[in-house]
Amino acid sequence: MILISYDIANDKLRRKFAKDLEKYGYRIQYSVWKIDNSERILNNIKNVIENTYKKKFGEEDSVYILRIAGSSEAIRYGYAKHEDKEVIRIDRNE
Repeated sequence: MILISYDIANDKLRRKFAKDLEKYGYRIQYSVWKIDNSERILNNIKNVIENTYKKKFGEEDSVYILRIAGSSEAIRYGYAKHEDKEVIRIDRNE
């Protein structure tokens, strides 16, 4: 699983970035997205960031891409609107 978290100050740029992420995964928090663990998808996202957004980011903007390995347990509190989806864990030997 890949988590993408961002903090983008410009409203228009932030909305556009979220719209682009909709192609690859789904939102689990306002600025946190869950993406399937795929090298192809990750490379696509990184290319979009490099080619479309990197030059537009200011000093206050940040994007974190986190690969989650190991346990696929998720503990949640509150009333998330997004449905639970089964998590499939794939370990690869490196």
